[in-house]
Amino acid sequence: MTGWQALLYKEVLRFWKVIFQTVGAPVLTSVLYMLIFGHLLQSQVTVYEGVSYSSFLVPGLVMMTMLQNAFANSSSSLVQSKIMGNLVFVLLTPLSHWSWFIAYVGSSMARAFLCGIGVWLATLLFGWHPVAQPLWLLGFAFMGAALLGTLGLIAGLWADKFDQMAAFQNFVIVPMTLLSGVFYSIHSLPGFWQQVSHFNPFFYMIDGFRYGFFGVSDVSPLLSLSIVGVSLLVVAAIAVHLLRIGYKIRQ
Repeated sequence: MTGWQALLYKEVLRFWKVIFQTVGAPVLTSVLYMLIFGHLLQSQVTVYEGVSYSSFLVPGLVMMTMLQNAFANSSSSLVQSKIMGNLVFVLLTPLSHWSWFIAYVGSSMARAFLCGIGVWLATLLFGWHPVAQPLWLLGFAFMGAALLGTLGLIAGLWADKFDQMAAFQNFVIVPMTLLSGVFYSIHSLPGFWQQVSHFNPFFYMIDGFRYGFFGVSDVSPLLSLSIVGVSLLVVAAIAVHLLRIGYKIRQ
């Protein structure tokens, strides 16, 4: 293996060893959301014509699970390594900042896709959900997982203890994902809150991903793709810069 491949393998192995916790638990949580909301609102809510509410929930739950776990993977890995003191062994290697970036973000994407596939397979118990635009679906899944994996990398570099990382996740990542249209269409909101939703980048990831399933979305998929793509480039540039200067890891 080359350096970045070895580090990537190490990071994938880290979450794979506890796969019931890192993949199984998020899948179970999403299935519970599906059972509760899908059962209660199935006959009362119609968002898109010809699409049941249970089917409407599926892409939102899949993407929400992918985003949250991509963030959790890279952030928890770095913070855990800092606290346990084993980060020094990675620092001793002649790995470039790009190797760190590829390994940590790549492993986060691997966990995100495992969680997403797991949720999608579990929701098949509630019926088949067709995929109208598979390339759009894969594009948004790839960029969404990369974006949150990169955000997790930044949070992991910044945080010195689990409390700081948990605060970032609980007060920023979780609210932004839950308020991004996972359980509803923004057109059902009052005008003011519709406008507020347009400032949430997570909304564009989930709305674009949902377009891949149904070929219908609340905003143009090209607009969503542009916003998510620009956000990914900006966040990736920040993360690579922080790794290059050794922010909070080379003291």
